[in-house]
Amino acid sequence: MPLTMSNEVFITCAVTGSGGTQDRSPHVPRSPKEIADSAIAAAKAGAAIVHCHVRDPETGAPSRKLEYYREVTDRIRDADVDVVLNLTAGMGGDMIFGDTENPLPLVAEGTDMIGASARVAHVAECMPEICTLDCGTMNFAEADYVMTNTPGMLTAMGRMMTDLGVKPEIEAFDTGHLWYAKQLVADGVLEAPALVQLCMGVPWGAPNDLNTFMAMVNNVPPDWTFSAFSLGRNQMAYVAAAVLAGGHVRVGLEDNLWLDKGVLAENWQLVERAGTLIETMGARVMGPAAVREKLGLVKRAPTP
Repeated sequence: MPLTMSNEVFITCAVTGSGGTQDRSPHVPRSPKEIADSAIAAAKAGAAIVHCHVRDPETGAPSRKLEYYREVTDRIRDADVDVVLNLTAGMGGDMIFGDTENPLPLVAEGTDMIGASARVAHVAECMPEICTLDCGTMNFAEADYVMTNTPGMLTAMGRMMTDLGVKPEIEAFDTGHLWYAKQLVADGVLEAPALVQLCMGVPWGAPNDLNTFMAMVNNVPPDWTFSAFSLGRNQMAYVAAAVLAGGHVRVGLEDNLWLDKGVLAENWQLVERAGTLIETMGARVMGPAAVREKLGLVKRAPTP
């Protein structure tokens, strides 16, 4: 399949994530105010979409508290810059097994398994334009941690998102995740054309080579919209790769802490650098209004 470079590209900034990065950089935002301020700065630097997790303000540990999400989204909505809100719905599917001879019971510390309604509760409360749907189960980095998203759970969550009018961003960590995403559309759980994020180089999903990346790209239906990212030092390389392959881009401190060797980044700096790269390649960076029109998004008010 020949490359068809994107002429118009939107940038998503993944502001903070849920990984254990909070003590590795002073720029990783923790409190709702810090997360919102970082998202607003990223929007002013050119991000059309901000993808937000929340953390415990004191420890920086990942959190699912509704009040944190509400404060983050209210602060962003009240800011003097427009941006598309994208909230994670990936929390609540974490299983930590015991040792290899005694895998059960699950280890309480780190295990976080909740129902579909609870995983989508903050989405129903805050009504962002987009929320994520991690479209598969996978071994995820650590030895005994499994990110759990069963077909039944994905069907239930996907229907809730569709009924709310919030567009799912399908997070595809491997080719099988794309396969199942297409089934969700075929079953009428998700609406076409869908939005998908190709997540490259995340252990132990799709490896970080360009052959695998193009296999992922070639499995995205032609009427869908895709974005892509990779981790660490490969973040900006995948900005270029995604644009060349006809997609959009994601950068941010969820995926990479560094601006240059030995220089810790802020979110706005990563967005600014991605925008420069996109424009140097001859493409145009899209704003939030153009993204809403392209993706059929509706900006709604949160639940009172």
